[in-house]
Amino acid sequence: MGGSIPLGSFLGIPLRMHWSAPVLIVFLGVGLAGGTLPAWVPGRSTAVYDTAGLAGAVLLTVSLLLHEAAHAVTARRAGIRVLDITVWGLGGVTRLGRAATPRTQFTVAVAGPLASVALGGLGIGAGFGVDRLLHWPVVSAVLVWAGGANLLLGVFNLLPAAPLDGGRIVLSAVWWRSGDRSRAQRVAGRSGQVAGFLMIAFGWAELTRGLNSGLWLMLIGGFVSVSALAEVRQSVVLAALAGVRVADAMTSPAVAGPDWRTVEDFLATEMARTQRPAVPVFDFEGRPSGVAERYRLMAVPASRRSEVRVRELAVPLAQCTVATPGEDLVEVLDRVVPTPHMVILVVEDGHLIGTVTGEDITRVARRRLP
Repeated sequence: MGGSIPLGSFLGIPLRMHWSAPVLIVFLGVGLAGGTLPAWVPGRSTAVYDTAGLAGAVLLTVSLLLHEAAHAVTARRAGIRVLDITVWGLGGVTRLGRAATPRTQFTVAVAGPLASVALGGLGIGAGFGVDRLLHWPVVSAVLVWAGGANLLLGVFNLLPAAPLDGGRIVLSAVWWRSGDRSRAQRVAGRSGQVAGFLMIAFGWAELTRGLNSGLWLMLIGGFVSVSALAEVRQSVVLAALAGVRVADAMTSPAVAGPDWRTVEDFLATEMARTQRPAVPVFDFEGRPSGVAERYRLMAVPASRRSEVRVRELAVPLAQCTVATPGEDLVEVLDRVVPTPHMVILVVEDGHLIGTVTGEDITRVARRRLP
């Protein structure tokens, strides 16, 4: 997700934070400190409410992370590639590879809501326990609030609308009944579009009644609608690519260059021969060693371009997607390593024979669409 920064790893999974995540914490904290806590536990100072509100907001944000971690850990145990987890202003997003079976799809999808419901029960139970045993009403209120929010999160995510977890469950059910994953993805996407529009409508109705929560519901509805549309479009493309081999989509011969050249020389030669934003590079033995991206090369100051080697800036081969000409293109797309400019390196006998880019995939899909 653009605008995210790495924060290390969580349970061995790369963790990122979007710039909007602090906005989420402030929004939750202000609402808790300014409205909920004074109503539940009156008579405390502003400092107490503000501190407790911030603690509750952070606690709920951690719960969102645990929800996504449940998806990620379940997926990893099922052999699905987990790219990263990103916390952002509307919750969290876990980027995963595609499930191989409907059962695996269902298991991964339901893991998040189950984790949220479990955290909700734990929070509410802990809140009542703290109040009864320790007589800390503010702490108790924060725990009960966080527990209730987790229960709401778990139930909300079960709505049958992609990209919510309930939409993934719908996908697994339709896939299991029909045996057609692309059709199942379209059904889940359409349900997501309907749900998103309904959220926007209800949110607008709340706003007209003076309820600020309507704006949040409209934002979530907009996100669901846009994401669902992307799901539908992806399903159409993947259906069109069924049976296509990598060789059918690749551009050959590929424009490539030696990774030992300076940035200055590379920009003047290989990059000048193509308008593509990324060009494969090879080592002294003629074997592919990675991908040089134009924007990274252009970012080098002009005074240093004659000193810096392309290999120092290129995306290493280990982080690139490599395929053979005879592989199924859809299966290769399942393992694509996300980069700013996707390039699949087509390799045969250790040598680069072509590339597949997003433009190549779009070209083939359009040709096969009815």
